[in-house]
Amino acid sequence: MKHKPILLITGEPNSIFLEIFFKSIKKLKVKSPLILIASNKLVRMQMDKLKIKKNIKLLKKKDLENCKLDNKSVNLININYKSSKPFQKISSKSNMYISNCFKKAFEIIKKNKIKKFINGPINKKTFLKKKYLGITEFISENFSINNQAMLIYNKELSVCPITTHLPLKLVSKNINKKNIINKIELITKFYKLKLKLKPKIAVLGLNPHCESISNFSEDDKIIKPAINFLKNKKKYSVYGPYSADTFFLKQNRKKYDVVVGMYHDQVLTPLKTLFEYDAINITLGLPFLRVSPDHGPNEKMAGKNISNPLSLKKAILFLDKYID
Repeated sequence: MKHKPILLITGEPNSIFLEIFFKSIKKLKVKSPLILIASNKLVRMQMDKLKIKKNIKLLKKKDLENCKLDNKSVNLININYKSSKPFQKISSKSNMYISNCFKKAFEIIKKNKIKKFINGPINKKTFLKKKYLGITEFISENFSINNQAMLIYNKELSVCPITTHLPLKLVSKNINKKNIINKIELITKFYKLKLKLKPKIAVLGLNPHCESISNFSEDDKIIKPAINFLKNKKKYSVYGPYSADTFFLKQNRKKYDVVVGMYHDQVLTPLKTLFEYDAINITLGLPFLRVSPDHGPNEKMAGKNISNPLSLKKAILFLDKYID
């Protein structure tokens, strides 16, 4: 069967994305054609800055419809970008460009039924302006999806936070049985359909040692009942809640495929410590596979040609496995 293209957008233009993109495709052999949605001017400026030589093929509508593409050149859909210089300080001046890149990608996904999408890192503070918790929620709303999950994937061990980019003071108010059940259902479905594996899932408690001096314990009243429902009614391989402070010891984590935590840093901090750039961010629940490198724009390193492309490489290789 024919491999359909992978769409990529640069995300924040004043970031390391184009550097790691060109580093990734330098020796990467993939069957899926890569289509970059970006500014032709910006791509050429950054190629010149980074001393990268690669032919650019500006795509037309018929190219997408026929899908007769390869990776001998950079397959580029041009989006206008007003700035005359690359690697400036990140600000809201890039918002229109980022928005137009996303709009074009969403249009292509819906019209051409392309189901593989990678976005470069975004500065949430300047682009989302507190309207969304993160890009996961931004993309989900554009496809009318209310139930989604953020899976940080590594073949050895993946993690999923029940709450994403919430301040800690709001986490406990957003922990509920329905949310836990929905996310674990999405994880199990994804592993079965895409990875052909029934995952073993560990669930962490919210409070230290899964205990609370408060009269109301989220671990006892919310998390345990959710686990029991999934285990007994759904027959999922779900266990816990476990205390987060010792769970990630080697003898504990090797027993599971996925760890579900109650908040962002509870699970992302240990995963990034263990695997560094060897992880990708997958949004579960969408009608297509959306993946992004598991790191931010890193404007301080932009243009210096010292960034590690491993996470983007993993994202491209992951999507290349799947034939639509």
